[in-house]
Amino acid sequence: MRILQLIQKKQLRGAEVFTSQLSEHLIQKGHEVKMVALLDGEATLPFSGTIDVLHAQLKKRFWDFKSWKKLAEIIDTYKPDIVQANAGETLKYAVFSKRLHKWKQPIIFRNASTVSSYSKSYLSKKLARYLFSNTDYILSVSSSTREDLVKHFNVPKEKMQVIPIGIEAKPLQKIPAFQNGCINLVHVGGFSFEKNHQGLLRIFKAVKAQHENLKLWLVGDGPLRTETEAYAEALGIADDLVFTGYVNNPLDYIYSADMLLLPSIIEGLPGVIIEAFYCKTPVIAYHVGGIGDLISHQNTGYLITVNNEEAFVSAVMNLLSLSSAEKEMMINKAYDLAVHQYLNPVITDQFLAVYKQLS
Repeated sequence: MRILQLIQKKQLRGAEVFTSQLSEHLIQKGHEVKMVALLDGEATLPFSGTIDVLHAQLKKRFWDFKSWKKLAEIIDTYKPDIVQANAGETLKYAVFSKRLHKWKQPIIFRNASTVSSYSKSYLSKKLARYLFSNTDYILSVSSSTREDLVKHFNVPKEKMQVIPIGIEAKPLQKIPAFQNGCINLVHVGGFSFEKNHQGLLRIFKAVKAQHENLKLWLVGDGPLRTETEAYAEALGIADDLVFTGYVNNPLDYIYSADMLLLPSIIEGLPGVIIEAFYCKTPVIAYHVGGIGDLISHQNTGYLITVNNEEAFVSAVMNLLSLSSAEKEMMINKAYDLAVHQYLNPVITDQFLAVYKQLS
């Protein structure tokens, strides 16, 4: 089977990293995969093949005829059995290219977020409904993102199913800088409004007022990093933060930390939580998107009502006060969940079942 995977950009974002890992496992199972990116980027994704780049002009996404044609030419040459659009603007480009150039391959959309959180106006909802109506099948990362499409965009339930993201089983190494005599808290994610870095800093400051020996590691980069750094200065906590920028080994940072904090206000199914489970690092997160599919409160982690910063602070303090036995019980339950349900070989077989059904 030949699969074409369309991604937004060569970047170390969850959707692109998972698509690359999925593609590698498909190749290992004897299938052919071509990856195509709308935009170029400097990141090295975990994919052994070359990645074609459309050099799309996203500001002209509704009349980017050159990129639509280039995608059609790639499809005509490669002749895939399936075209999978993976989050971001990829579905627009796949649908517009297919409608204009009449290629026949089925389109699968990998829905990694709560679409209604971004499509609020009448026109944006109408566009989303049009795109979904021209999609052959939708694979949502969680039950909540699936139900969002049913409720807000009238997508038939029989046209969708839930397949979560997976993670790679790999050796883990401690980061030497974490041996600093502090309790190290970590956040992994791009600096965008969804990740709610300012809320994270307010939570950290409140915890710091009750427990001084803390350090917060902010792993990632993005458009709001400078603003976040300025906010840290304004809160008077800049000396207790470490901004790492992009790193090639975020899993090692999670493994080295004492807990992972994720106060996102919008999520699909964040792989970073599954990675923390695999690393046996406790997680505290807001209950948004599909996070409730992963975290059972005080069983595999702490699940907090969104924007309740006081409750989030209390959860951090509660976790810090747990006995070793109580903490061990929680992280072992989370680890078992990760290795039995969320490793990539298991997830790849679920994707293949859908591909075979549609091709």
